Amino acid sequence: MKNFRKEIFGLLVIVFLSVNATCQEKTSSATDSSSKVEKKDKKKKKKKKYKLPKIDLSHWSVTTPELNKKGGAMNIEPPAILDYATDERLIPYMYNDSVNGALVFYSFPSNATTANTKYTRSELREQMVPGDNNTNWTFADGAYMKGKLAMEDVSKSSDGKFHKVIIMQIHGRLTNEQRDLIGQKDNNAPPILKIYWQDGKVRVKTKKLKNVSATDEELLHEDAWDDDDGFTFEQEVGFGKFILEVKISEGKMVVVLNKNEYAVYEDVSMRRWGIFENYFKAGNYFQSRDEGSFAKVKYYELEVKH
Repeated sequence: MKNFRKEIFGLLVIVFLSVNATCQEKTSSATDSSSKVEKKDKKKKKKKKYKLPKIDLSHWSVTTPELNKKGGAMNIEPPAILDYATDERLIPYMYNDSVNGALVFYSFPSNATTANTKYTRSELREQMVPGDNNTNWTFADGAYMKGKLAMEDVSKSSDGKFHKVIIMQIHGRLTNEQRDLIGQKDNNAPPILKIYWQDGKVRVKTKKLKNVSATDEELLHEDAWDDDDGFTFEQEVGFGKFILEVKISEGKMVVVLNKNEYAVYEDVSMRRWGIFENYFKAGNYFQSRDEGSFAKVKYYELEVKH
């Protein structure tokens, strides 16, 4: 009888240990599985929280509404611009929206204006050779710029309309020889292209010759050129994302909105503009001096090809 009891007791111990081990194994497996899920969720959350804009700044300088030591607008060139995220001079005016993966350009009226304008900007200037403004391109060379962007926020004027912002440009530039030929003190030439965000739409302004028979030397003077009437795309972009492309070839300029609406310029003014060098600009060239006014433009992507 004692032996029988011992056998029964032994069997019960074995069963208990087996069941306990199985429970522990299941609990451990469930815990491991839960831990893995939590780690995956954490990784996903981390990835969603931090995004960077798709913009290579190595061939851009930037001008801000901040005054430099000489009393002019602050300008930062490569390679310093690459540290914009930690550069105290740039942080207020050019910073990452790491949730949406955009580079934000903030501007408002200040005393930090550049030559030939009363408006301020937080705007990139193309530099084909980093740190050098003397190497630029002509229409014959060809050029292409594409940006994915959005207006984040902009103030309104007293009449209730949003303030205008130039979001892209092609600026003309005199060579040193051309500058000396006409006796001008700097290399500034008119902008052949200005693209505005205006009342939720995209508006294009360009230049046209006052006299199509003007000599090459006369073309170099700013007063040889006049503003055209402008063109407004039909699509309303509002505060949403949109894509802008600018395509340049000899005697021709094409502006494309969202790959389905086109503004094409191909006339004598475009052909004769070939006398100038040019460079791209992109960002926030704010068009107001109203007190308290401001704008924030977000660039998700920006690329240039030649």
